[in-house]
Amino acid sequence: MIAFSLPKWYDLHTHFRQGAAMGDYIRAHIDMGCAGALAMPNTKPPTAVVFEKDEAGEYWSIERYMRDLMAAGADAFDALIVPLYLTKDTTPEMIREGAKSGLLKAAKAYPPHGTTGAEFGIPITEFIENGVFSAMEEVGVTLCVHGEEHGLSGDRYFDRAENAEEIFYQTRMPKVRAAFPNLKIVCEHVTTKKAVDFVKSAGPNTAATITPQHLIYTIGDLIQGLKYHLFCLPVLKHVEDRDALRAAVIDKGNTQFFAGTDSAPHTTKATDCGCAAGCFTGGIAPQLYAQGFELAGADLSTVDGQASFQKFLCEIGAHFYDLPISIERFTLEKTPMEVQALSTPEGDVVPLPVGINQPTISWSLKL
Repeated sequence: MIAFSLPKWYDLHTHFRQGAAMGDYIRAHIDMGCAGALAMPNTKPPTAVVFEKDEAGEYWSIERYMRDLMAAGADAFDALIVPLYLTKDTTPEMIREGAKSGLLKAAKAYPPHGTTGAEFGIPITEFIENGVFSAMEEVGVTLCVHGEEHGLSGDRYFDRAENAEEIFYQTRMPKVRAAFPNLKIVCEHVTTKKAVDFVKSAGPNTAATITPQHLIYTIGDLIQGLKYHLFCLPVLKHVEDRDALRAAVIDKGNTQFFAGTDSAPHTTKATDCGCAAGCFTGGIAPQLYAQGFELAGADLSTVDGQASFQKFLCEIGAHFYDLPISIERFTLEKTPMEVQALSTPEGDVVPLPVGINQPTISWSLKL
């Protein structure tokens, strides 16, 4: 049996939502060895101001959301980051004051209407011109980017020749990177070879998160039988893209690609008007990442394979966000584990393996 110990890790892109189920989502992260998390601000209303004194009807504050998260159990984490949701009302002064207070560590740019809760997003290049990115670069606030072009027709959104992510990383991001060379940027949940190539070429101030599902599956897995629990945004891509992600994470020289699950709990996944975007991997993400590494060719029975996995899961992201490596540890074992639905006060949440009728996974975890 293969078994190895790892430092507790930070999930640097996840969703804890709001309401009565928050504590269950946080507990699922604690149960999978998380020392902390970066909790997405696409709440309702969005977390788009830093201080409670600046709240209006359409915006929540980082102060308020942090307090709610702590009350729901996030006080057990060593570190918790809530990015500021960037909107048309974000100002350079807001960035500077938030950073000075210590509350503002990161800010999130969403493509307008590009994913769940993204209706307050504006085109990313507008922040080049309005001084927001300049202020972020000045005070050391990290930019988190959902990298997809918005407002495309269907034949450009996803086609053999191009897709929304590829267009974004070929047109929008090079402008941001060139204009602000010292701005720290995390390209979140990258899914394409072109995005991987951009990150590699963009220098040490650029990094990327990769989800478990994008390491394991392709668009074919989603559409064969319409396994809607695999539907997330950005959508799964092709074999060439998945292979590029796999090569990036197992590369011994990797210093830019790290874990961010984008775990997104939904009590109702299929709706009357479509399918809610997001795969729930709370409680099982390290196990799924281990599966992805093995599929990528890493031998997790070896010192080199385990070191590569530890860098990706536990070290690179922590270093990028200036978080301490945890002194607490957990263990991964190559023994089968049966995954169950997560019961919450708001209803059951179906984890990804259960949703695609593969409830037995090959790795288990012990704290």
